[in-house]
Amino acid sequence: MTKSGYPYPPDEFDVAVPGGAPVGVHRAPRSGWSSAWPFLLVAVVCAAVAWGGITLLSGGGDDPAEAQGGASPSVSASGSASASAPSASPSPSPSAETPEQSVADLVAAADPAAKYMVYNLGTVQGLAATANASLVSGGLGGSEYTATPPETDLSAVTSAGTNVVWYGEGRDKEAKAAAAILGIPEASVVMNAAVTSSPQAVWVFLFTAPTG
Repeated sequence: MTKSGYPYPPDEFDVAVPGGAPVGVHRAPRSGWSSAWPFLLVAVVCAAVAWGGITLLSGGGDDPAEAQGGASPSVSASGSASASAPSASPSPSPSAETPEQSVADLVAAADPAAKYMVYNLGTVQGLAATANASLVSGGLGGSEYTATPPETDLSAVTSAGTNVVWYGEGRDKEAKAAAAILGIPEASVVMNAAVTSSPQAVWVFLFTAPTG
C-alpha cells in the first residue's frame, strides 16, 4: 500500500520494514449501535419472558366456570336440591275443620222408634204444639207436647230461661237431631238422668219460639 493510500495517521507501529509496509494492523473504529444492540436484544427477550410468565401465573388459577359467570358445582347442587325437594305439607288452618252434619244426616242417624216430649215453659201459647209439628215434619216420629212440666228438678232450666234439650243415656243422636230441627244450639243439649229413666228419649223445654 502506498503512503498516499494509507488512511491512518502515523503511530508507534509504523516502523519501516523491508518492503515499505507498516508493522501494526489498523482496524476501522466500531460504531455505538454495533456495540449496544446485543444488550438491547437481551433486555427485550428478558422482558418478553417475564411478561409471559406473569400472564401465565395470573390467569392459570382461574376457574373456567367462574370466569364465565357460572355457578360453582356446590352452589348448583344445593340449588337444584332445594328446587326439587318437595315442600312440607301446610298444616290445616283452624277454619279447615270438618263441617257440621246437616239436619238430614242427623235425622237419618236417629232411632226412628225414639219418643220425644216437648214442654212449654214460657208464656207464649202454642210453643210446644208448633215445635212438635216441626219435629214430626222434620222426620222424627213419636213426638208429644204438653204445658205441664215434668216432676223433676228444673231449677237449672228455669234459671237460664233459654230453650234446652235434655236426653237420656245413649240418646245423643236423637237429641242432636231434635235440636237441629228446632234451631237450638248444641251447647244447650245436655244429658240428664231423669230422661234416662223416662219413656222418652228426649225432652225439649221451650221458653221462646224455636228458630228452626
